[in-house]
Amino acid sequence: MPQIFDRSSNALARMSLILSGLLIIAMGLTLDALQRSPWVTRQGQRADQPVPFSHKHHVEGLGLQCQYCHTTVEESSYAGIPPTKTCMNCHSQIWTDAQILDPVRHSWATGESITWTRVHDLPDFVFFNHEIHVNKGIGCATCHGRVDEMPIMYKQNSLQMEWCLNCHRDPEKNLRPTSEIYNMVWTGASELHPVWCAAQTVSAGTPTAESVTCTEKNPDLSGGVQMASLTSPLPGLHAQSVGTALDSENTAPMQLPAGLHYAEFTSQKALGNFLAKHYDIRNPRELTSCEVCHR
Repeated sequence: MPQIFDRSSNALARMSLILSGLLIIAMGLTLDALQRSPWVTRQGQRADQPVPFSHKHHVEGLGLQCQYCHTTVEESSYAGIPPTKTCMNCHSQIWTDAQILDPVRHSWATGESITWTRVHDLPDFVFFNHEIHVNKGIGCATCHGRVDEMPIMYKQNSLQMEWCLNCHRDPEKNLRPTSEIYNMVWTGASELHPVWCAAQTVSAGTPTAESVTCTEKNPDLSGGVQMASLTSPLPGLHAQSVGTALDSENTAPMQLPAGLHYAEFTSQKALGNFLAKHYDIRNPRELTSCEVCHR
């Protein structure tokens, strides 16, 4: 019987299988890179808004703190979008005829809400709680980036599950004292900028993060250290400096109770380990327990 295929067909068949495998692998890697790309995650994309609100102007320029607009960030799963009344607290007196603020004045006159385009939009199956993250020492800039430097708000991080898991597997690198939650320039403890922290007993019902007090001044040399509480109310529009009594018009430093033992931290890893212990943060092994969801 005559031979139908040439001997070279065997080599061609092997080469075809190899090329097909390489093509499938290349397509998988391409799709994996695509789903992480800004084209899908919308990182760095500035959405069109009805009013080009500038966080840089309001936060860095005017000194407004996050809680003035996002009033429920410490006690709710949602940070909250400020009502038009919040805008009119200032803009009923300044920029009253600015064309750029026509949507705000229209909303105030008619009672219709301004339709903002959501920037940090998670999938419907994801439940994210702002309250627990803020009260466990995660600062605004950790997730949202340097908002105080954004003329137009954009998403700095992907907020994909992989990004969230990287933090939950090693949260210590992002933990900070509660007095620094809204500090956009916080960089953590280091040799050049050490942090002193002490733990104290707090009453039942108080967030665990409030059991730790920290200062960037050596308590042994200053004769007393300053503290700012996460839960202190804001007296006005302007941000208060760390170490002042936020619930009082008097900006004199608040002295911490005497008798606390302060430890010096010169690395963010060491500080994070200390805070994770006293903030009662679960480790990765505990997070995989069935009791996390099924209680």
